[in-house]
Amino acid sequence: MKPLSDFFKAIKKDARISTTHIGVYAALLQYCLENEGANPLSAFSYEIMWIAKVSAQATYHRSVKDLHSFGYIRYEPSFKRNCRSKVYLLL
Repeated sequence: MKPLSDFFKAIKKDARISTTHIGVYAALLQYCLENEGANPLSAFSYEIMWIAKVSAQATYHRSVKDLHSFGYIRYEPSFKRNCRSKVYLLL
């Protein structure tokens, strides 16, 4: 619970963060827990989208790119359909 608590403390005064960002970040944390705390995470977008209940790829990618540019995660897209992207949780 500490990583999620740290995230909520960090976003408390960040007006750029929406409920979609929160959902995607929480899904990344859940995926991390399901994979024995792996950091960086190695995942396909559809795996995280399913957990976050995000149905549009554009929404997911916008949220991940925003979280990356805001400094909450480091995102390294693979740009290949058969290779997983890497996501580093920074908090």
